[in-house]
Amino acid sequence: MADVPAGLKYTKEHEWARVEGNRVTVGVTQHAVDALGDIILVSVDVKPGAAVAAGKVFGVVESTKSVSDLFSPVTGTVVAVNEALKDAPEKVNESPYDAGWMVVFETAGTSAELDGLMDAAAYGAFLGSL
Repeated sequence: MADVPAGLKYTKEHEWARVEGNRVTVGVTQHAVDALGDIILVSVDVKPGAAVAAGKVFGVVESTKSVSDLFSPVTGTVVAVNEALKDAPEKVNESPYDAGWMVVFETAGTSAELDGLMDAAAYGAFLGSL
């Protein structure tokens, strides 16, 4: 599936997580982008150094259609925020899995949380059930 890249983990809230060692980069999926329409604002409400628990809101994304909360798929400490999205939120529409990433977490012992996320095949099946 073109809009469900392999190698990422996915949530039922349509966030993706790219795991690289203890770092987890998070953004929203192509499905979320398609559902939201043109994104006009990305507001990440956490700063580097902040602790965020899995399932907690770390920001919002606003489109011409609606406003949606962004949920952390893991527990961790924020190490980076994609500041470019403040001035160019359209990067999420153009490249949700690359330039449109939102936040990077440093995790410790979150394998159970990561194991609870869907792989590409499971997320594709989930989308098919909607």
